[in-house]
Amino acid sequence: MGGDGGGGRTALRVAKWLGVAGVAGVAASGVVVARNQRRRAQVTPDEVRDRLHARYAEAEGSDSGAGSDAGSASDSGD
Repeated sequence: MGGDGGGGRTALRVAKWLGVAGVAGVAASGVVVARNQRRRAQVTPDEVRDRLHARYAEAEGSDSGAGSDAGSASDSGD
């Protein structure tokens, strides 16, 4: 009796630490998600629209030699 060398206790200890690490990982993920959600909540729809328009204008400007007029004509047919 009792000659197992404590192998069962070691397995329980490992399982406990894995559980603690899992809980810590979930908590850290929740903090990141909450922080990103707060950041998004501070932006108004008008600001989002303005950013999208600016990004679109920048993308159109980078296609200077690609014929941006032809691209806009094909988009209007959809």
